[in-house]
Amino acid sequence: QVQLVESGGGLVQAGGSLRLSCSCAASGRTFSNYAMGWFRQASGKEREFVAGISRSGGSTYYADSVESRFTISRDNAKNTVYLQMNSLKPADTAVYYCAAVSRLYPSTYSSSYDYWGQGTQVTVSS
Repeated sequence: QVQLVESGGGLVQAGGSLRLSCSCAASGRTFSNYAMGWFRQASGKEREFVAGISRSGGSTYYADSVESRFTISRDNAKNTVYLQMNSLKPADTAVYYCAAVSRLYPSTYSSSYDYWGQGTQVTVSS
């Protein structure tokens, strides 16, 4: 079983920054066996891909809406994936979820992922 726990969300003014963390507890499994993704879901909207990172951390992928503002990274020794969010906009307001997939590379499709965290709320005020 893989358990994912997000943290770091909160309320921030437009233009500000937040860093989300997702800690992984993988009983009998190795964190580095999973590609990781960050998704978000705004109220009344579908869940959307934000960023993904390969198992080794050598490859990263971003949605166009966050490219150059967000950075995904991982520390396999700490079983943790991060999402650094800069230049935040009100449109970034959503619940942010991390997810794990037992593949070399992440997917932009939420249905591809095997495990999900409970989510952390990010609210950006104008």
